[in-house]
Amino acid sequence: MKFLSITIMALILACSTEKPKGKTEAEVLFKEAKAMMEDGRYLLATEKLNQLKNQYPYSFYATPSELMLADILYKQENYVEAAASYLLFKEFHPKHEKIAYVIYKIAESYYEQIPETYDRDLQPAFEAIKYYNDLLLRFPSSNYSKQAESKIKEAQEMIRLKEKYIADFYFKTEVYDAARWRYLNILENFKEKELVGHAMKRVILSSYNLKEYDKCGLYGKKFEASLSKSDSEISSIIKTCIKELNK
Repeated sequence: MKFLSITIMALILACSTEKPKGKTEAEVLFKEAKAMMEDGRYLLATEKLNQLKNQYPYSFYATPSELMLADILYKQENYVEAAASYLLFKEFHPKHEKIAYVIYKIAESYYEQIPETYDRDLQPAFEAIKYYNDLLLRFPSSNYSKQAESKIKEAQEMIRLKEKYIADFYFKTEVYDAARWRYLNILENFKEKELVGHAMKRVILSSYNLKEYDKCGLYGKKFEASLSKSDSEISSIIKTCIKELNK
């Protein structure tokens, strides 16, 4: 009985991965759905694919139908659902021949959710970067690599602007401890010269405004060589803090 169950399971798996010889009803449904999708008739295509999956769940065309359903969601600009569908496909078919495409479309689905302004939630940007990097790591020579690299830079720029926006907001509202923490985070994660200089200056100013002259002096000594010597305000503050530090 156990042997019979294993045999049946093996046959099911074989049916799902080997293309059948001759035309089948599943193939007809799949091709009809594909033509409808290409023609922009997404609802009808979805109906055909669901019919295929329900009637022929172990056919060769069941797996590509899952991927096509995810593609339809993406084409309909349902990016949240598309991301979920591609992720599910990746989980169940990690060695599929189109897995590079699937990872790319996961990243693209998150990328399309990135808001136009950086003052909103940028979690989709982090997720997009995560899957673009996954693609580049696993498939560095894929057809999607250049686009992935370009969009990583765009997403990182949005995150950079968001981090500066939050840090500056705390500084302007005189929440200096939170501002300093944010600026230090910027220094740890970003290398852009103008932003780094801005963050260094604000770390010193935040410490000074908190009257934490010990930290102000330490940061002043650490950053002084990297800051513009023509900035008389920051130079004066650094000298004051170092003087307090040496008392």
